Amino acid sequence: MASSMSPEDDVFDRLKRNVDPKVVQAREDAVRGRVRAQYDRAQRTLAKLIDENSTLPVSISEIRIEGARHTRKGFLEKVVAPALSSRREGSYTLASALEELHGRTNVLHQFGIFHPSISIYLDNTAFSTPTKTDLRALLTVSEMSRFMLKTGTDLGSAEGTGYINGTYRNVFGGAESLNASASVGTRTRSAFDANFQSPIAANPDIIAEAGAYASSRSHKHLASYEEALKGGRLGVKWRSGGDVHEAGFAGVWRQVTGLSEDASVSVRADAGDSVKNALNYTFIRDRRDNPLVPRSGYLYKHSSELAGWAGLGGDVAFARTEIEAQGAAMIPGTSMSVTAGLRGGLLYPLSLGLGDTKTGPKPSRINDRFQLGGPTDVRGFREHGLGGKDGEDSVGGDVYLAGGASILFPLPRLSADKPLRIQAFVNGGRLVGLQGIGGTEAGSGVNVGVANAVRMMTRQLPSIAVGVGVMYAHPVARFELNFCLPIVARQGEGARKGLQFGVGMNYL
Repeated sequence: MASSMSPEDDVFDRLKRNVDPKVVQAREDAVRGRVRAQYDRAQRTLAKLIDENSTLPVSISEIRIEGARHTRKGFLEKVVAPALSSRREGSYTLASALEELHGRTNVLHQFGIFHPSISIYLDNTAFSTPTKTDLRALLTVSEMSRFMLKTGTDLGSAEGTGYINGTYRNVFGGAESLNASASVGTRTRSAFDANFQSPIAANPDIIAEAGAYASSRSHKHLASYEEALKGGRLGVKWRSGGDVHEAGFAGVWRQVTGLSEDASVSVRADAGDSVKNALNYTFIRDRRDNPLVPRSGYLYKHSSELAGWAGLGGDVAFARTEIEAQGAAMIPGTSMSVTAGLRGGLLYPLSLGLGDTKTGPKPSRINDRFQLGGPTDVRGFREHGLGGKDGEDSVGGDVYLAGGASILFPLPRLSADKPLRIQAFVNGGRLVGLQGIGGTEAGSGVNVGVANAVRMMTRQLPSIAVGVGVMYAHPVARFELNFCLPIVARQGEGARKGLQFGVGMNYL
């Protein structure tokens, strides 16, 4: 009995109906294998041709870029111009010309506006001679989406936040970007930020930026007040030899407000408005193999801030500097790694102007001082648990030193490349205030200067805690759950024995 067939049925579909699916899969795998083999042969042939002609003298007379619909022609010309033979003093070989072209594609990638797949096509021109081949290069790019919108939630150490981020890439066709974000949370009541960045001279290693922000955050879990900020910033960031430099100016209007009924005298003394205008500079040298879970390398970071002095304006004046160093290494013959770090900082109040010699420097304010203690720096102590106290309020300090060491090793039956680790750690720190320049250490009545503060930290034991725990390195943050045991703690400090959970990017 004949079977009826629709004329729309594809003949290949009818043939496949009576074929074992395993046979079909085997045929498809064979076809893919042949295509892959042909591609590999072509790549080997191309590599052989390049290798045999690597010393062939060539020149690059033209570089064209196709697919960049929203990017300015003048911007692209600045990117590729250094590769043209007319802009070089020396001559090319085929190998060095290909290397230079790949270098230009890497530069295009760094702007973050093109997809990673940039193809290169070479053609010899009519100007080639028997002794030199003249090349024209065609780079084919694909632009990334210019608009991106992202929403989500963040769960940190005792804080939850919901956010929305928007990005507008390649705003004016020169790899500029405009980023805006808004968030609300349990402690950060509201936060808004807008930031515009643009490469200087079509160089992805030199970025100028301008931004504005506003936020309202509650500190009542630590110091009986809330803080509102409104400010702006101008700056430039550049890379040199693998190091990162940032310099800029920032101005911000701060309000210490929303005081609790039982707020301490120190908090009430700093309540109200203040304006901070400051120059800042940051240097980062990061040679670690992984910033979240380093197994080798080192980090050195130095940041400085100069506020309110010599005509900068505002009503607070100080010099502030922080230094951080970290090193990591594998234990020979094992899958365990050791990480050790050290941080320190000094905030030194200054006079508000060159002629301000009668009143002298004012004591530092609570919203400028350092805070220490918590799951991302000195584990085994509550957040902001170290330093000056006035009643139940943590009022911070002007000088601090903290250090720690950790041993990380994989869990049993898990390979060493898994992001889950067991860690054992010891860490400690000390945070004190200054007085010898016009004030008193808040909440303690102890009068100390810089020399005395340093002497206090070096001659007396710091607050110390040890512990063990589990660490998970997620691509966006490091999660820790530790059992902590404080072994040195001063009266009034927030020592915390037991389990402590932390989420962060930068751990001591």
